[in-house]
Amino acid sequence: MAVDVHQHLWPAPFLDALRSRTANPRLDGWTLLLDGEPAYEVNPADHDPAARAKLNATLDLALVSLSSPLGIEHLPPDEAWPLIDAFHEGAAALPEPFGFWASAPVTDVSVPKLTEALDAGAVGLQLPATAVQDADGLARVAPLLDALGERPLFVHPGPASAPGTPPWWPAVVPYVQQMHAAWYAFQAFGRARHPRLNVCFALLAGLAPLHAERQITRGGSGRGQVDPAVFVETSSYGPRAVDAVIRELGIDVIVNGSDRPYAEAPVLDFGPAARHAITVANPARLLTRKEPSS
Repeated sequence: MAVDVHQHLWPAPFLDALRSRTANPRLDGWTLLLDGEPAYEVNPADHDPAARAKLNATLDLALVSLSSPLGIEHLPPDEAWPLIDAFHEGAAALPEPFGFWASAPVTDVSVPKLTEALDAGAVGLQLPATAVQDADGLARVAPLLDALGERPLFVHPGPASAPGTPPWWPAVVPYVQQMHAAWYAFQAFGRARHPRLNVCFALLAGLAPLHAERQITRGGSGRGQVDPAVFVETSSYGPRAVDAVIRELGIDVIVNGSDRPYAEAPVLDFGPAARHAITVANPARLLTRKEPSS
């Protein structure tokens, strides 16, 4: 079963909820308004389920999630929950091949609400890296991680306002910094607290695994001890970066992700066995802890 673990699609109830807001983040028609960022013109076709399904024709499962850079998870609970509930409602109603990650505000840690989303079909929970990049953040969301049970956590970049920078800057600088911090925070503080949790870090964890040599020289430990339940997905990188991470972590923890509609999955000419591992076998272990039947 070919899987893409990282896509974004805003279903109709979520679009309506964003348009009903009078404070940022909000939509004015198809213009996205965020604090500290220029207005962004959203392409309606990017959030058309039928059009996206055609793009996903080669996939058996495409997992969509809330766009954490919008900052919704960090809003006060009375603002965050209507948006998250609307996303869950719309995502649960999407046709095949879509599945979805649940979301949760980190300002109101609610296990019952997460359980409700999981019961509605969510494959696991997405949290912004900005919420899990230190010991305090991980402690705050620990009840949610405990409630996941056998389901995975997906760590995605969070808000990254950077006024006065080029358009590419947030994705290349603060997103990467956030993922580095989240990767090492989970290693240092999260794994011992959640020994069985499957975790997937977006965008190859910002290449954080490649800094293991520096970690060792600065007094860290664990080089060569790959955590088989910590995965990284491939969005926004190409074959050179993916190859480098495989050399550090091995291929068994690399999973396919595209970040559609903002990017496409990398074309990896590593051979059919590697392609099967990254798109089929490894996502199956991430999502179910079981090897696929095909």
